[in-house]
Amino acid sequence: MSASAPSPAPVPGPAGPSAPRAARPAAVPRRPVARSEAWTTHIATLLVGGTGLVYAWMIYLLEPTDPYAAVNHPWQPHLQHLHVLTAPLLVFAAGLLWRRHVWASWKGGVQERRRSGLSLALTVAPMVVSGYLLQTAVDETWRKIWVWVHLAASALWILGYLVHQLTPRRRAAG
Repeated sequence: MSASAPSPAPVPGPAGPSAPRAARPAAVPRRPVARSEAWTTHIATLLVGGTGLVYAWMIYLLEPTDPYAAVNHPWQPHLQHLHVLTAPLLVFAAGLLWRRHVWASWKGGVQERRRSGLSLALTVAPMVVSGYLLQTAVDETWRKIWVWVHLAASALWILGYLVHQLTPRRRAAG
């Protein structure tokens, strides 16, 4: 009767996102972003970011021509409505990309454009939540807090989005 040798114990080592691909456990397969998803995100970011930037310009940088005006520019209420009405498209686009692109890239240990992608993932929730809370805040102090959170998160989102899109992709060898 021959006894078989015990199987060796697993060797501890890196198996996280920074580990070599062969050492990592199988994760959600990372596929490139579909063209429709990319264009939905581009258009949503352009619409929401553009209306938000113009709206902020009207509020913070313009002076009303009429000292009794409630707004600084006649188009200010329309821009606010456009911003609020297009924001769900950006929320939808972010959700669309989450599992297939963001989560799969994180779990798969993809390093390419990781910093800008992580900045987008970390700023989307404060941007969206503060946008909704800003619309519902009754107390002036909380309203001011949500405005500043929204402005900061939105500025970081736009900056991160530009960096993420403009950073060159690495070409596969071969």
